[in-house]
Formats: sequence, structure tokens, C-alpha cells
Amino acid sequence: MMNDFNLPTDLSADLPTPSGNNAQNAKSTAATDITDDSNSNSDRLARWRLILGRYSDKALSDVALNNEQMRLERSLDYLYNREYDNRGDMLGKRRGQTGSRLSGQGGSLDDSQLTAINWLNQAQDLFPKSTFERVQNHAFERYQLTSLLKNDQVLEQLEPTPQLAKTLLSLRGRLSEDTRDNVRRIIQRVVDDIVAKLRPDFVNAIQGRRNRFRRSFIANSQNFDWRRTIATNLKHYNQDLNKIIIREPVFNARVQRHLPWTVVLCVDQSASMLSSVMYSAICASILTSLPAVTVKLLVFDTNVVDLSYMAHDSVEVLLTVQLGGGTNIAKAVQYAETLITEPTRTIFALISDFEEGGSVPHLLSSVARMHGQKVKLIGLGALDESANSVYDIQMAQKLSEQGMQIAALTPEHFAEWIAEVIN
Repeated sequence: MMNDFNLPTDLSADLPTPSGNNAQNAKSTAATDITDDSNSNSDRLARWRLILGRYSDKALSDVALNNEQMRLERSLDYLYNREYDNRGDMLGKRRGQTGSRLSGQGGSLDDSQLTAINWLNQAQDLFPKSTFERVQNHAFERYQLTSLLKNDQVLEQLEPTPQLAKTLLSLRGRLSEDTRDNVRRIIQRVVDDIVAKLRPDFVNAIQGRRNRFRRSFIANSQNFDWRRTIATNLKHYNQDLNKIIIREPVFNARVQRHLPWTVVLCVDQSASMLSSVMYSAICASILTSLPAVTVKLLVFDTNVVDLSYMAHDSVEVLLTVQLGGGTNIAKAVQYAETLITEPTRTIFALISDFEEGGSVPHLLSSVARMHGQKVKLIGLGALDESANSVYDIQMAQKLSEQGMQIAALTPEHFAEWIAEVIN
């Protein structure tokens, strides 16, 4: 088992660069984040002990950890030693409960002393925020510590990150009834945070551009006109302070557009598209709140589900989608065609990895028909905060030849693209 850690001959060597998805790399990242940045020999040995945990008793028996480092070791071992219990390793059972060490080798980690809830509280205090978010995600995604979801106090302490929401959505089918309401609450917090960041981008891009010739009395930093503000307040120049006193800030109004448009979002709900599914649902809910925009929301695998009636509620959409399964893009696009009544005022967005499992000729002919009717077409390989995508390049090229723009966009750039089309 020791070989799992690739222990170097010289234990004072630098830590390996974390890669892959295993306990060693996860603990290596955490240990590097939370130990001293110095390159002293004792510091490097302490990091190795934090990484190796129970397997370092002999090799690193001379390494002394201070009280803070011992707390870090216990916290890391409590979570990541589950990796070896899951593999059937009996060493942990000989030493006690999960994460415990030999007598005389520091404090015990028996469940009576460090429960999952206590562990979370301790980890939040010990780790930097970015490290805590990573460890928190491992607890749910890799080790299914769903008991954390049963305590209201713990729920308030969880960091509502998009990654946590995606992990909980992927675990949803394995959660008990008494935890589902709590999962909904966490996802709602994540969605609310994302909406607060994205909504201004959609509103400003789609509802109107600034009109520099029309003044607004609504104070909004995005509409602030600094040139006219300076010109207006020159009369308030204070010679003693050698500065202009701003008494009358000037804000521009916006041009309002009320021409109706229909936006059809057709979203691949295969497991690889989880990030895009989440952001598509959020974008749909924002678009439905805007005047003169009608949203049609479709999710598909080998079947097509029309969720347009709940597009305003992104949380409900996320809890409804069934991630996984095959992919029949042609079937989804053909259904979307039936929803288009005014082609020249319709935007069709296909969010998919373009891995077609259905009829390629039917898919291409449907796209060609919509293009011929002047529907605005875009195919998104990704719609999330990073816009990193992996998709079938050959299929994307074929769709492009039929008139569909192909891109990978963040939600902010998607809003800008829709605004350019509408304008």
C-alpha cells in the first residue's frame, strides 16, 4: 500500500505536483496549502507526514508535529483514510475506527471524538476557503458523507459553490427522502448567488444600451456618466482642497426595446453536460423575467422533455432533469422546430457535446430548414463559468456548414450574443 504514495528515497524532497483524482493528490494539495511556505527540511517532512497519515508511523516517526499540524493531520486523515477503507484495507481496523492512529502516536480519531459534523466545523477553521471548498466537495463526491445534510447548523456552514451544487445533483438519486429538502435549500443558495451575478449582464445587454443624450434619475453605477458629472460639477471646485466636490452625479438612461423574441434553449442532459445544464437553467430563468422575451426550455437524452412551463424556476428544473443516458439530438431539434412560429424573431440555442446517437441526416436537415427560415442558430459546446468544452469537432463542423454558429461561451458572453442578434 505504501507504493500508492510514490514515496521518494529522500523524504525531504519536494512534494509531487498533484494530478489525477486520488487520495494522495487531494491530500498533497491540501497539505501544501496549509503548511508553511518555507522550504526547510522539517517543513517538507511535516508535509509528507500530513499526506501519508497512518502509513508514516515508521518512516517519519522522528518528525514532530506541533499542535496545529496535529489538528490538520487528524482532519485530513478523517476524510482521506476512507480511500483505503473503501479498498478493503484492514490497517485502519487494526488501529481503531476510520482515521485513528496507534496508541501513543497522537490523538484518536474515533467517531465518538470526531463525527462528520465536528469534522466539517474543524475543517472550516483549519483550511483556507479555497482548500475547504475542495475538501468539502471530496466529502460528498468521493466519500458520500451525506450525513452532513441532516443537520441544519451544518447546512448554514457549507460553502454554496457551483461545484457543490453539481456534486449534490449527481448524488441526488442516492439521497434519502429526509435529505432532499436540504439539498434543494443548498442548490437554491447557489442559484441565487449566480443569478445575482448574471442578471445585470442580461438586463443591460438585452433590455437596452445607454442613451448618452437622455438623463436618468436612477443611480446605477453601470450608467454613470463621468464626463458629464465632471462638467456639471466644475462650479463646485474647492480651491482649498484642490478638488471638485461632486454634488450632482449624472446617470444615463437606457433605450428600452419591446419587440417580442422567442428564445429556444435545447439542452443535452447527458452526464458530461452537467455544468451547462445548470447554467442553461439559470439563464432560462433570467430570460423569462425580461419583457418581450418568451423562453422555450427543452432537455433531452434519447427522449425530449419540454420544461418551458417551469423555465422561470431554475431550481425546480435542476431537480427535474435526469442526468445520463444516450443522446438523440435530431429528435430534440425536430421537436424544437414545431415550437417556432415566427422564425425571423426566434433564437435557437443547442447546448450539447454534439455526440449524436440518432440520425445525422435528420439533424442536419432540421438545422438547414431553420437556417433557411432565418432562425438565428447557435450551437454551444459549453455554457458555464469557464467555457471549457470537449465536443465532437466533426459534427460541429457539419452543423456549421448548415448555418449554425458554433461556440463555447460563458453566460455573460451568451447574453452579449443574444443582444447582438436582437439589436
